[in-house]
Amino acid sequence: MLAERLGVAYAEGDDFHPAANVAKMAAGVPLDDADRLPWLDLVGGWAREQGTAGGVVSCSALKRAYRDRLREAAPGAAFVHLEGARELIEERMRERKGHFMPVALLDSQFAALEGLGGDEFGVTVGVEGTPEEIVERVVGALRQL
Repeated sequence: MLAERLGVAYAEGDDFHPAANVAKMAAGVPLDDADRLPWLDLVGGWAREQGTAGGVVSCSALKRAYRDRLREAAPGAAFVHLEGARELIEERMRERKGHFMPVALLDSQFAALEGLGGDEFGVTVGVEGTPEEIVERVVGALRQL
């Protein structure tokens, strides 16, 4: 929805995971940095290919080091940290259909999560409300950058 609103290309970060990563997560095993780095390079490559037109890619750039790696590939990238209570995120995960990542990995995601630093180019937006409301908050926050 955000990409549509901004009129740019969209990519789902999960589509860049190799089969081994998908199998690992589907088995309830969290990815480690060695698993994530090649994936981040693919995500960053896609972002770089969008050039000045820009694009939106959804991905779990949980750590500052991951975002730094993405920024190396796509300088000027803005990050949107979608923030919400663990209970709300779990509820939404349970409602989604056909995704390989089990709810059992949510705790490992929260454990690895490093919010945006004050010096990082990006915004933090709450995920309460409808998708349309969230997109409006993200667009408004990005305009303030």
